[in-house]
Amino acid sequence: MIRIRRLLPPLLAAVSAVTVTLTAGCDTVQDRADKPPADEAPATPGTSGSGTSPLDNPDGAAPGLAPLTTAADREAARRVIDRLATESRGSGSGYDRDEFGYAWMDTAPGVPLAGNGCDTRNDLLRRDGQDVRLESGDDCTVETMELADPYAGRDIAFERGPSTSMDVQIDHVVPLSYAWQMGAGEWAEDKRKQLANDPLNLLAVDGDTNSSKGDSGPGEWLPPAEGIRCAYGVRFAQVALKYELPVTTADKETLREQCGR
Repeated sequence: MIRIRRLLPPLLAAVSAVTVTLTAGCDTVQDRADKPPADEAPATPGTSGSGTSPLDNPDGAAPGLAPLTTAADREAARRVIDRLATESRGSGSGYDRDEFGYAWMDTAPGVPLAGNGCDTRNDLLRRDGQDVRLESGDDCTVETMELADPYAGRDIAFERGPSTSMDVQIDHVVPLSYAWQMGAGEWAEDKRKQLANDPLNLLAVDGDTNSSKGDSGPGEWLPPAEGIRCAYGVRFAQVALKYELPVTTADKETLREQCGR
């Protein structure tokens, strides 16, 4: 009995030490599991949990634009961009917005969402917005919504009205004037109408940011939110490839740089 009593305190101390070590180890493992890998962390404020990877959205029917952050996705992005043909930018002579049909027509041929009785702008607001509320008695017109803007990387509380509607604009990823200078002036009118209303070429974004873009190509303008630029490059390339539009050499190089070399 004397020997057991003498051995008991050291044994209890050893068991206690093992318990502490195991508990600490479990906490460490749990902490690591709770932290997302760097490749999965949101790249920009305002885009976490919203938007769709352009690699998973080849027809543009899914909402928004999500960053491409993994090495595999960025490698796939470079492969898409590498398929682009290049050509010098031509003259803008003869360009007119009406050459692409009237704005936000619902009758553009061969594009998703067309022919549903709602104009293209409201289709895109409903596609990209969250907590969308329609105008009373109207199945199309968006009255209010929340937008996680991919370009500026911020959240916008949109409210329709004379002084607020332009807070959110619908961007042509490949600008119509740019397309005209790269060959769209030679297209049939229906193809131009398709480009102007194709959801693949359209994103709901911050109005001021979109206004700063104008008809610039990627070599002259990129979204201010750096984390979205590779995804933007893929979307730009997807549109150009679908419509067999070349881009300038500088634009192609810029797009590739956004996804690494």
